[in-house]
Formats: sequence, C-alpha cells, structure tokens
Amino acid sequence: MIDSQDTSVNEQNVQNEKSRELPMQQGNVLSWASDLDGGTLAQAQRTAALSIVEKPLALMADAHVGMGATIGSVVATKDAIIPAAVGVDIGCGMIAQKTVFTRDQVDAQLPKMHAQIAKAVPAGQPRKGKRTAGSHDRAVRSKKLEQLIRDAPDVRSEKFNAKKISGQFGTLGGGNHFIELATDETDQVWIVLHSGSRGPGNLFAQEHIGRARNMMKKALDTPLEDPDLASFVQGTDEFARYIDGMLWAQDYAFENRAQMMKAVLGVVGKVMEAAGMKVGFVAEGKQIQCHHNYASCESHGGQQVWVTRKGAIDASLGNWGVIPGSMATGSFIVSGLGNAASYRSASHGAGRRLSRRAARKQLSTESLQTRMENIAWNDNADALLDEHPDAYKDISEVMANQRDLVDIEHRLETILNYKGT
Repeated sequence: MIDSQDTSVNEQNVQNEKSRELPMQQGNVLSWASDLDGGTLAQAQRTAALSIVEKPLALMADAHVGMGATIGSVVATKDAIIPAAVGVDIGCGMIAQKTVFTRDQVDAQLPKMHAQIAKAVPAGQPRKGKRTAGSHDRAVRSKKLEQLIRDAPDVRSEKFNAKKISGQFGTLGGGNHFIELATDETDQVWIVLHSGSRGPGNLFAQEHIGRARNMMKKALDTPLEDPDLASFVQGTDEFARYIDGMLWAQDYAFENRAQMMKAVLGVVGKVMEAAGMKVGFVAEGKQIQCHHNYASCESHGGQQVWVTRKGAIDASLGNWGVIPGSMATGSFIVSGLGNAASYRSASHGAGRRLSRRAARKQLSTESLQTRMENIAWNDNADALLDEHPDAYKDISEVMANQRDLVDIEHRLETILNYKGT
C-alpha cells in the first residue's frame, strides 16, 4: 500500500483543499465531487427524486452528465430497476494484471508490442463500408464463449446472433476503451484494460431501455420528466427478462476482458522472447477484475436493494479495483474501505470534463501529441482528439476526494496506450 507520505506535495495540497468538506449533502444527493457542474447535479437530483430510489443517491468524485442516470452515480432501487441507469455498455469495466517484467526490460520493445497488440486484439467500431470492423474474422476458441452462446437471452434484433456474440468476443471497442502497459512505484510493468459487453450487450440494452420507456409512457398519467428513467417492477416478466439478460451481458463483459488479457499476455511474452529473454510465466500475482457499469442485488441498511453503479466500482472492504485516469495519466489499483454512505462504491475513473464535441473544438492535435510524448500509442491525434487527457478531470483530485472510499495500493504510470479509432 502506498503511504500518504509518498504522495507528491501537489497531490497532498489537492487532498487537503478539495476533500476537506466532502461528501456534501445536496438535497437527495450525497456528493464526493468537487468538480461538479449544475447540469450534472440537476440530472442526479431528478433520479434521486424517483419514489423507487433509496435516499440519498451517491454521486462519485468523477460525476458528469449521462443518458438517463448520471455517469458516476450509485442508484439503489427497491423492487425495481432502471435499464438506462445500467446503460448500454452493460458490464463495462476494468482488468489489471502485474507482469514479471520491469520498465527497463520492455522499454525498447514498446513500439513492437503496440503493433502486435493491435493485430491480436481487434479495436474500433463497425461502420458504413466496414461492418465487421472491430470484430474477429474467426471466432475465438473458448468454452466460456460456447456457454455464453448457449445462454444468450432472446433479443428481437437480427444482429443479435451467435456470429455477433462470437465475432466480438475478445475485442476492445472504441471510445475510451483501451489497453495499456503501465509501471508501478517499483517499475514493475502492469497490463491494464478497459472494455465491456460490446455489440451484444448494447443490442440487448437498447431493446429493454426502449421497452421500459414505452411501458411507462402507457402506464403513467403524468409522464416522467426524463423518459430514460423508466423502470421495470420486480415480480413482472419484463423485470425477470431484463435481469437475466443483464447478468448474461455482465458475464460476457467479464469474460471478454479476460480473453483480451490472455491475448495481451501472449503478445508481451512472445515479443520479449524474440528480444532474447527467456520467458516462463508472464503474469505475476492475482488478476484484478471489476465492472463499473452494472447492477447487483445487495443488502444495504438492512434491506435488499438493486444497486446500479453507473460509472462506479464496488469498494466493499478489502475489495480490489482499478480506477483509470486518461490515456496519459495512468491508473490506480485500489482496495475498498466499505463506506456505507456510498453504498460501498467508488469512482470508475477521472470522468469527462469536456464532451467529445467540445474537446474537438477546444483542444488541439499539437497539445495531444505533446501530452503523449514518451508513450507508445496509436499516434493518430486527429482520430483521438476527443480522448485528449485535458478532456478529463484531474485524476489526482478525484482520488483525493474519495480517500474515505478507497485506499491506493499502486499508482501506475502509462508507457503504452492502444485504442480503437
């Protein structure tokens, strides 16, 4: 565990100034965010006002506006669930694995590793003229995948089929999904990966978000202020079908990340062997996995509730997790403190400061190139401008604000970043 004395003077100042009065109660919302705009708070308040939502709603330090529920919010519901709060990338989350290598051993091989990872792990999104972009040409051989195909939920879309499920298994996606190599305080190299349930999870989620919206529109005399806050009631067939499919998508996301980690470990090992190093096991220590877009049935305050973590991780006492910053600012390996006020949760990352459109208007490709110096990356500033580190909040501030939610076990510095474009 990193001792507080090892943090930089600047980080300590941020910790003292920004987290002194947090969390802050604001109506039905309990917030750990010091960098919080009015629109984000208003959206969280709309969700918290729902009769099915337990009070207060917990708002994490990285909170920003999302579809329906706020990204960076923890929503506990009694006998109901809000599909749009779980979101379209069900089970999106992180995986991290320490390796046996040190930075000085891999530095010269980073460009080669980046190129080989790009070949081993498809990334990006299907698009017009290239509908198979971001997918495998051939299905990965995996007993886990075979089981996922057998257990797949019924979805009306013709695109949701065994080919889709298998083709996107072991793939990264686009947006803020990434694969990184990073070093800890001892210069040990880690692999860190961010992805979710890809197209299959999205297709299932979209169908059920729309179904919930349509059902509540017909059932209510007064429409919801935000139609995306529509819910399914426990005990109904719609609720049961959604929960079954949601849990399937979470399993798919978990196994998807595990498959990619296996592929990246293989790449790292082969590159190091080709460089003349005798390699046995590449991985060292336990693998860390955590969802940060998901829901689970849990006990809080002596009652069973559905806890939806929309951009938040499980920070139960002693539970390890991964909290990334931006593609130039590294990640944190943390352990939970089990704070009941946050429903035993913590932030899922730095959180966006600028929307993608605003980032492309306000930030420059030149400054992105500067921020990514000394990091092996896609080197495509035009395509990745909306992922500019300055489009995200200060990860040091976010971590300082939630020091009552997690302990920092390792701070990781990025040396390689691979994204879909």
